[in-house]
Amino acid sequence: MQRVHPDLKEYKFYMSGFKKIVISLLRTYCFSHSCNLTDSRFRKYLIFMPLLVMNIVFFTGLLQTLPASAEIYKWTDSAGKTHFSDKPHSGSRQLKLKSGIAWHTVRKVYDGDTVMLQNGLKIRLLGINTPEVEGRYKVAEPGGEEAKHRLMEILRGKQVRLQMDVEKQDKYKRTLAHLFTRDGFHVNLEMVKRGLAFVNIHTPNLQYADDLVQAGEQAEADGLGIWGREEYSARPFASIARGKDKGWMRLTGRVQAIRRSRRYSYLEFSRQADIRIANANLSLFPVLSEYMGKELEIRGWPSRSKGHYSVLIRHPSAIKIIY
Repeated sequence: MQRVHPDLKEYKFYMSGFKKIVISLLRTYCFSHSCNLTDSRFRKYLIFMPLLVMNIVFFTGLLQTLPASAEIYKWTDSAGKTHFSDKPHSGSRQLKLKSGIAWHTVRKVYDGDTVMLQNGLKIRLLGINTPEVEGRYKVAEPGGEEAKHRLMEILRGKQVRLQMDVEKQDKYKRTLAHLFTRDGFHVNLEMVKRGLAFVNIHTPNLQYADDLVQAGEQAEADGLGIWGREEYSARPFASIARGKDKGWMRLTGRVQAIRRSRRYSYLEFSRQADIRIANANLSLFPVLSEYMGKELEIRGWPSRSKGHYSVLIRHPSAIKIIY
């Protein structure tokens, strides 16, 4: 079965609603200007204007979300129904679309990894995370303001294009993307290179994962940004039970046991601490038995439940073997 772009599948639904809106507006205009709806000029607009406007809006939005190399194919089945897909089909022809690159201006920078475009689209930078800045429901974290202001400097006077990955939005409905400027900067990567962000890979979004990991390792080796801050130095798992620390941490411990449930595999450091890896992601990791007895550094957000701490690990870059 051909995989059809979801925007194309919903096109007819939105077209119907948009046509009704345009017709309503034209009728209102005619009523206020005493024009005749039966006049051929207005009948022409009633027929063609909704279609024209909707097509412009739809395909402009579609092109902005497709990668620059996207290919769209069109074909008609035996029943006369037209289909679109990003995969070739028997009897299909490739549409000659112009480059899917659309350039945007950034209206607002929320923090080091979240911005809003001039068109109101809220963007969460893929593959990275920066310390929080103070907000209504957030407490400021060390390095958060620095990351925000550096991102503002990088983007000042620049236009950006979006490059999406497998997942288009996060649970907060923010668009997930890598940002690139006209002068060639990969913004996500640049934040990691400067030590202003740490790598945070979420499968299945693996574009540029290797580049981000390599940049993060170099920034750490050079002690840049967050890697030079005492607040983010590595410490034993046992230390978090004695404090009220929250947020991203670097935690160390020796793997004492490995167990597996229906959904997760666990590396246990003690009765009170473990990390868990979704079984669906195990193919990304070494054989877990290779971690047994090793001293590891874990990078992530510990969650607490009844005195037990666990860190969800989504990518091997969040685990560092010390010895």
